[in-house]
Formats: sequence, C-alpha cells, structure tokens
Amino acid sequence: MSRKKTNLILPRRYHPLLGVTETERAIKLLKDFFELNLATELNLSRVTAPLFVQGGTGINDDLNGIERPVAFPVKDLPGVRAEIVQSLAKWKRLQLAALNFAPGYGLYTDMNALRPDETLDNTHSIYVDQWDWERVITPAQRNVEFLRRIVARIYACLKRTEHFVFERYPAIRPELPEEITFIHADDLRARYPALTPRQREHRLLQECGAAFILGIGGELDNGTIHDGRAPDYDDWSTPTPDGRRGLNGDILIWNPVLRMAFELSSMGIRVDRRALRRQLRIRGCEERRKLFWHQKLLRDEMPLSIGGGIGQSRLCMYFLRKAHVGEIQASLWPDEMIATCRRHNIPLL
Repeated sequence: MSRKKTNLILPRRYHPLLGVTETERAIKLLKDFFELNLATELNLSRVTAPLFVQGGTGINDDLNGIERPVAFPVKDLPGVRAEIVQSLAKWKRLQLAALNFAPGYGLYTDMNALRPDETLDNTHSIYVDQWDWERVITPAQRNVEFLRRIVARIYACLKRTEHFVFERYPAIRPELPEEITFIHADDLRARYPALTPRQREHRLLQECGAAFILGIGGELDNGTIHDGRAPDYDDWSTPTPDGRRGLNGDILIWNPVLRMAFELSSMGIRVDRRALRRQLRIRGCEERRKLFWHQKLLRDEMPLSIGGGIGQSRLCMYFLRKAHVGEIQASLWPDEMIATCRRHNIPLL
C-alpha cells in the first residue's frame, strides 16, 4: 500500500471485481435493497428532500462550523440567499413536526449535497449522497440503551445487504462480523492512549471489523475531542449512567480493499432544549439561539428524535469492493488524481 501527495491510497495489484457497466447495475440493485430494508426496519416513510434551503435560518447543517456552503441569490426573492445543503440533519426535524409523525415512526430522504471544502481522496468527494433519516422518540427513549438498539437494527440491514450482494456476485465474499462492537470514545482513547483518534479507529476496526463509537464531539477525559460535531443536532454532552457523556456516535467498518477504518454513518439522539443550550454555550455560539430553527426547538415546536445519515456512495463502495468513491459516483477530481488512478486500475466515472 502506498500513499501519494494527492491523498490517495493505492491498493497493490488492484483490479475491480465488477466492470463499469456491471457496477452501474449493481449500484441500483444495492441501493434499492438497502433503502427498503432500512425503511422497514426503522418504520420510515420516504419524503422529498430539498437541494437548497434559505440561508440565515439555522436549517442548513454547519458540520464542524468551518465548512462553507455553496450559496446563491434568487432573482424573485430579493434579499434571500439560498444555500445548497451540506446535510439535512436539522431540516428533517422540521418535517417530523410538519407531517405529525408519532413516536416510533419517522422519515428518510434521498439526499444530495455539496461540500466544496472537502479534502478529496479515496473516500471524500465534493458531492455527497446519503440516506438522511429521522424518527420520533419519547422522553424515556433518550438514553444509550435505546441508541444501541437502533444501531443494532441498522447493522442488521448491513448484514442482510452483504448477503444480498454475495448471492448475486459470489466473488464478493462476506466480511462483516456477526455483531457490532460498542465503545465510548473515552474508552477507546484509554485503550490506545499514544495514538491519534484516526489511528485508534484503525486499530479498533482491525480487531473487531465493525464498531459504533459513542460520544463523538464531546470533550474526553483529557480535554480533547475524538472528532468534531455541530452543537445543534446530535446530543454529545448529556451524562450517561456509566459516567460518560453523549448519546450519539459513528458506525465504522473495516474496509478490506483500503485496509482502513471506514465510516458509513454518523447518527445519534438529537438535542433537546437543555442539551441545545448547553452545547451552544460549550461551542461559544449562543447567538444561534436567535435563529428560526433554534427558536422552534427552544419553544418545543419540534419533537424529540433520533436520526443520522448513511452514505450511499460509501455503502456501495464497500459492498462492491471499490478502491475509490469515484468508481461509484460522477464528480470532479484533480487531474493528477485521475491520472494516478488510471495507472493503478482505478476507473473513475
């Protein structure tokens, strides 16, 4: 395995198991199968997703707070700046309220987003496609045990999808373990104290094959964070009975082609009023409380919820054993990356 200055991982002797035409057919089959399973498993109904939202309302996902959304004026809406979505983490909660979903039911969308500040490599693209989902919960379900149950159900969908792919393409053999491992980011740091967060993920996934890392975004015992998370959707600060904090996390699996930990989903129980106030204060952005979306939450005009995003191209990349996300989706790449991929049998669409 070698790494170039274009941020590429280049697997030695890589040859795609499926050609470009067969890959295109497999993408459609795989997406349809997983989407139906996810909707059935979590009681989700499909809704239409926006490509852009109005800026200055707090609806768009701020990710880590430094990424710039693509924005543009609208001729017939003077003074309005539209923003291409970066994800629908907060928009979905508005829809749960508008469509009056009951606890135990929710929605999912086929989301398309643009993130122009991404560092382009094997797994990151300007174009982001994911299933964004959100489900209404009760106050009694705002706990780690309920979160773990939902994660296990999503993982069951991944396992079924793996078998579905193997039945149609026997060369793609199952790799996922029977069970997913749960670990808090603090416990992961304690297990590998000399490693960086990414190195910790790598070591963990080498060992267990699939994991859900809890508490992403919250401060760890040593004052650091495992990874960034916006303060106004996932709840990463609520204390839990085991002395930890956070009701959210990431689903990661071991990628056998790239030989690395591979994130498929970021998800969690969402902030309530108390957690929103606390996290805005921690991040030093309490001015957001004046925004349209935040005001609605603070007035209890949106339901309690759990939700997340599951990367469509990432999921197809893993199950079809591809070395680059550009083998799954059409996007823009640096000329040097295109040429390097071509030399190493990685056909970018």
